[in-house]
Amino acid sequence: MDLVDDYTGHVEPGGPAARRTLPALTITKVSVGPADNNAYLLICRASREALLVDAANDPQRLSDLIGYDQERPTLRTIVTTHQHPDHWQALGATAGAFGANTIAHELDAAPLPVPPDRFVAHGDTIDVGEVTLEVIHLRGHTPGSIALLYRDPGGVPHLFTGDSLFPGGVGKTSTPENFTSLLTDVRTRIFDALPDTTWFYPGHGDDSTLGTERPHLDEWRERGW
Repeated sequence: MDLVDDYTGHVEPGGPAARRTLPALTITKVSVGPADNNAYLLICRASREALLVDAANDPQRLSDLIGYDQERPTLRTIVTTHQHPDHWQALGATAGAFGANTIAHELDAAPLPVPPDRFVAHGDTIDVGEVTLEVIHLRGHTPGSIALLYRDPGGVPHLFTGDSLFPGGVGKTSTPENFTSLLTDVRTRIFDALPDTTWFYPGHGDDSTLGTERPHLDEWRERGW
C-alpha cells in the first residue's frame, strides 16, 4: 500500500494511506469500502503495538496497511466505535487473522459479528503499548457510540469520533430526543472539555479541529441536525 507522510486529514477510496507521526504515536488513516469509511491504525512507537479504530471494510486493504515484513507492528486491539454495519464489515476477518482483542461499548455490542473481548464505558482507558486512550461515550447516533481521545503530552489532543462528530455537524440521529442527547454530549464532553487545537478524526470524510467547528454549535442546535 502506498503511504504518504504529508498528513492533511484527506484520503480517498483506493488511494494511499496518510500517516501522522507524533513523538509517541503514529496515526495512519485509510479509506475502505463502498461507503468511504475511515479506518485508523495507531502504533505506539516505543513498543510497536498497534490499535485499529474501526475494521470497517476490505480486510485485505487493512492487512496491507498493517504490513507483512518483520518490521510490521503487532495488532493487539480493534475498537469498534459503534454498531452500524459499515464500521465492522472486516472486524471478524481482521481480528481472526491477527489474533487481536476486540473492544466496544456494551450497548452497541449485540449487532457485532464477533462478541467483544472487552466492554468499555465513559471514562475508561485503553492502552496501546505505552500510550493511553480515553473513552468518551457519546449517546445519540447509537446508544453505545464512543470516541477515543489521545492527549499528546507534547502537543494537541487527538480525538477519534466515529460517526458522532463531523466537520459541519454531529452524526445522523433518528429522533429529536436522540439529536438533543448527542449534541449535549458533544458539547459537554468534547467542546467544553477540550481546547480549540484538538484535532478530530471522523468515521467518514476529512478531519477538522474543534476550533473550526465551535462557532457553529448554536447553528447545529437550531437546524436540528
